[in-house]
Amino acid sequence: MFVLGLQGSPRIKGNTHILLSTFLAEAERLGAHTHRLDVAHKNISPCQECGTCEKEGYCPIDDDMQQVYPLLRRADIIVMATPIFFYGPTAQLKALIDRSQTLWARRYMHKLIDPGQKWRHGFLLSIGATQGENLFDGLSLTAKYFFDAAGASFNGSLTYRQIEAPGEIAKHPTALTDVKNKAVNLVTPLLNRKKILFVCKENACRSQMASAFAQDYTGDKIEVESAGSAPAQELNPLMEEVMREKGIDMAFRKPKSIEGAAGYGRPESIISMGCEEACPQFPGVTKQDWNLPDPSGKSIDFMRQIRDDIEARIRMMKI
Repeated sequence: MFVLGLQGSPRIKGNTHILLSTFLAEAERLGAHTHRLDVAHKNISPCQECGTCEKEGYCPIDDDMQQVYPLLRRADIIVMATPIFFYGPTAQLKALIDRSQTLWARRYMHKLIDPGQKWRHGFLLSIGATQGENLFDGLSLTAKYFFDAAGASFNGSLTYRQIEAPGEIAKHPTALTDVKNKAVNLVTPLLNRKKILFVCKENACRSQMASAFAQDYTGDKIEVESAGSAPAQELNPLMEEVMREKGIDMAFRKPKSIEGAAGYGRPESIISMGCEEACPQFPGVTKQDWNLPDPSGKSIDFMRQIRDDIEARIRMMKI
C-alpha cells in the first residue's frame, strides 16, 4: 500500500515536517510504502480558471502538478500537513489544492469513477501559533473538499495550538504519540489486504483494466498492482475509451515494468493475461493465466469484448 504525504510548509524541518515525518515513519515501520511531497519546492502554478478541466477533463498547465495527479490517484492514504496561514493552508499548498479542480471536474462534471475513491483515506495534520477557538475551522473545510476532489474520505485531523518556535511540536506531551497511533489506525487495515499482481506484455490494456475493476469491486479486500514485461510508453487510448463507457476513469495511470511493481511488495497471487513466457516467476506464488487475446491494434468492439470478459472474471473471483 502507498501513503502520500503533502508537506505544505516552506520551512525546512519545521513543526509540520516533524508531524508528517512521524506519520510516514510509522507507516513504513508497519510495512507501507511512503512518499513525502515537499509542495513548497515544486513548480505548481496557481489555477488560471481557464475552464479546460471542466470541458476536457485535464489541466493544460505544464508544470509539476502533472506529476502530482498520478500520486494522488495511486495513494491509499493522503496526509496533508500545513501550518495555519490566515486561518487556511500555506499559499504553496493552496495552489496544489486549487489545481485539483481537474480531479473534481472528472468526478462531478464528466461523471467518471476513480476506482480507488471508495477505499482512499485523507487525513490532516496542522499547527497554529495562536489559541483561537476557530483557528482550524477554515483549513478543515478546505481539507474536506480537497480530499473529496481527490477521491478520499476525510478521516479527521490532529491539530495543535500555540506551536510556533522551530521544533516546538516535539516537546508537546502527546503530539508524536497521537500521530503514531493514528498512522497505525489508518494503515493497518489496508496492509491486511490480499495482494494481487495483474500482468500482461505492455501494461497498457488488459492488466490495467483488470486492476481497475478489481480495485473498484474489491479494493477493501485486495491490494492491486499491474505491470508489463515490456511496458508501453502510454495507455492504449481505446482501452481508456471503453472504460469510460463503464464510467471508470483511467486517467493518470502509467504502464510500469514488472520490476517496478515488485518494488511495492511480493504478491500473494499473480494473474497473467496471456503473456506466456514473458510473465514473471515468483517462487511459491500462486499463478493463474486468463489467456486473453491482446486487443492492441484491434477494433473498439474487440476491446469492449475483452473489457467485458475481464469484468466478468473479476466479479467471479473468490477472495
